[in-house]
Amino acid sequence: MQVHFYKYQGTGNDFVIIDNRSEFFPKEDTKLIERLCDRRFGIGSDGLMLLENDPEADFKMVYYNSDGNQSTMCGNGGRCLVAFAKQLNVIGDTTSFNAVDGLHHASVDKDGIVSLQMIDVDEIKINPDYSFLNTGSPHHVQIVEDLERYNVKENGAAIRYGELYGKAGSNINFVKKIDDSTFALRTYERGVEDETLACGTGATAAAIAMNATGQTDLTAINVNVEGGKLSVSFEKEGNKYVNVFLNGPAKFVFEGTIEI
Repeated sequence: MQVHFYKYQGTGNDFVIIDNRSEFFPKEDTKLIERLCDRRFGIGSDGLMLLENDPEADFKMVYYNSDGNQSTMCGNGGRCLVAFAKQLNVIGDTTSFNAVDGLHHASVDKDGIVSLQMIDVDEIKINPDYSFLNTGSPHHVQIVEDLERYNVKENGAAIRYGELYGKAGSNINFVKKIDDSTFALRTYERGVEDETLACGTGATAAAIAMNATGQTDLTAINVNVEGGKLSVSFEKEGNKYVNVFLNGPAKFVFEGTIEI
């Protein structure tokens, strides 16, 4: 069977996207999904997404990591899927869609910047050396000074597979403060098992963690990732973070067909 696919990227976080509104795709075939994401034997991507019909929203997002397993929320993936839905004329400039962590609202401006509402965050575990929070996916956030030369893959894997997070693991984020409004971020992603050029839920987690730990008092924060620039805004209600938005570009790369 031939499958038509689309490739999108958001600040270097790249995704294979398939229109599955007719429900033809073999969703439980993890080996197939892993092969499609493989950069040597397939199309190549950090993950694969299906756009599906949803009875309560404009569409449904189904997300798989590049290891073939269905995963938790992907922020940059969500932004790319919104851009894809607009390309298909499924939506206009605003939308609501369902994902694994619930309903999301999003908008696309005239420059192609997608603003995606993330889940509220009401619990942050702050430790002397790191913070932990869930922004749709679990994230460990810690500050490192020499971020440019830091071995993200080795150190990220050591924490991800270590005793701290057990079998489930976590995404691991390393952050450097540039100034009160800007932070640099590098991320080791669980399920990709490597550093990625960007991570949307990671950027969201890093921005909130920097506010929660007093690194900044601002509620609109720029996050410089390896693949470009993202921004995160939020409101504080006591210790809770609400109206959280992840903002950045989401761009179509190419489309094609592949035999499966």
